[in-house]
Amino acid sequence: MTNEQNLEKIRDAQAVLNRLFPLIDSAEKQFKSARNWGFIDIFGGGFIVDMIKHYKLGSVSETMNNIQALLQNLQSLISHISIPTDYSMNVGTFSAVADIVFDCVFTDVYMQSKIMSSLKQVQDLRTQLELLQQTLQKITEQHFS
Repeated sequence: MTNEQNLEKIRDAQAVLNRLFPLIDSAEKQFKSARNWGFIDIFGGGFIVDMIKHYKLGSVSETMNNIQALLQNLQSLISHISIPTDYSMNVGTFSAVADIVFDCVFTDVYMQSKIMSSLKQVQDLRTQLELLQQTLQKITEQHFS
């Protein structure tokens, strides 16, 4: 592969990263909102709060699917660097149904732990991608300037 081809792949990867960061910002914001509603739910929220919390989780689901698709695209561009591409939400359908149907402190706390786990996953992903972005920038500066 020529230097021009390598540079083009790096630029394409940087473009994907630039598309990923706003999605990660959105997912983090949505998970934080769901987390906040989850705290309200634990301390006596009820059905309406459950519905709002799960609406927030539903909206972040599409964002997470978009993130996963872009991560797979990024992985194909820079196949020699390992990027975890399985960033699905930790909140499953059964958990959501149980939270609404059984609506008790145990299901609320369980759901909250799932939301917190998903939020941490998104924050960790941001850190990894920021490091990757810095690495690609250094490679570009060192080898193609």
